[in-house]
Amino acid sequence: MDIDRKIRYGMVGGGPGAFIGEVHRMAAALDGKMKLVAGAFSSKPEKSRKMGKKLHLKKNRVYDSYEVMAEKEASLPADERIDAVSITTPNHMHYPVAKAFIEAGIHVICDKPMTNTIEEAEELCRLVDKHNVVFALTHNYTGYPMVKEAKKMVADGKLGTLRKVVVEYPQGWLSDTGDDEIWRLDPEKAGISSAVGDIGTHAENLVAYITGLHLKELYADIHSFGEGRELEDDASMLVHYEDGLRGILYVSQISVGDENDLNIRLYGDKAALEWYQEDPNYLHVKYPDGPEEIYKRGNPYLSKAAEAGNRIPPGHPEGFIEAFANIYSNVADVIGARLGGREPEALSLDFPTVQDGARGVHFIHKAIESGKNRSWVDMSYEPPVSS
Repeated sequence: MDIDRKIRYGMVGGGPGAFIGEVHRMAAALDGKMKLVAGAFSSKPEKSRKMGKKLHLKKNRVYDSYEVMAEKEASLPADERIDAVSITTPNHMHYPVAKAFIEAGIHVICDKPMTNTIEEAEELCRLVDKHNVVFALTHNYTGYPMVKEAKKMVADGKLGTLRKVVVEYPQGWLSDTGDDEIWRLDPEKAGISSAVGDIGTHAENLVAYITGLHLKELYADIHSFGEGRELEDDASMLVHYEDGLRGILYVSQISVGDENDLNIRLYGDKAALEWYQEDPNYLHVKYPDGPEEIYKRGNPYLSKAAEAGNRIPPGHPEGFIEAFANIYSNVADVIGARLGGREPEALSLDFPTVQDGARGVHFIHKAIESGKNRSWVDMSYEPPVSS
């Protein structure tokens, strides 16, 4: 980084018992580039204060609401206020929290999906441009070194012309149809979707990141296996991408016995690649006329982007937290470059943006539309871009 201090950040959400908030805090701390100094950790003030005490934050930097936090932090001297905010709330709060901090001139790191509506997503695109802030969306699977290696292979033409993609994200945590008292099944908080909004966006984003291609059309079969559920817990899609790439996208929260089995198989006319999130340090490349190759994380033969995402030698597993940390590390470098008055390095800009977030929200809505209407839908879409 270009400055001689850590990037100061605050968090909204991530209170007592919250899984993803703790993941974000560990990731932000991993490389020593960022320091948590403030937060509004819960919509219930007593819970926010309890979390602040646990994290050893100053009492006057633990807030009862995100609105007060945005206002107070923006009013502090430049050498005290937070540089960025991490948003780890349920989906319905992403937009108002992000909007408040963007308008306060504070950089944003937001969990996905970015918003619950396309209108909100596009408004955030415009606000990011207007206020000239950094906005990162934590599609953390793009942070894995071997996913970055896969992206480089495709860009270099190693697979040839892309023909077929199969991307899957099965989980089984909602297979118990008797336990529905969670916010991801509540339309007021999760939006119009459960499975597609929660994990389908990761699957779609993974394909877009590796291939650089966007969807042209899709046909979705969505279903709720849990009795009385308003939102889907399973979805299977036929997907057509730019340049003739076709595929299958399958996501499920009721696949009994599966834990977090995100995987992708991408087929070109010269070679194919496979990557499995539960075994993330290996990238498999297959040929029609030669032996299979296995690329291993941490080795010097990998691309610069894959190499930059490593922290420990080969053979020592890196995974979920480290992938999140690669996004946080890059965001810290970009913010540091801005504070230091220079342009960030290209590798540091390798993280999902507000436009990626808008594409994800568009994908969710069109997939649900297709599933409800039982029809193909046009996926052509261009989100507002920075001027």
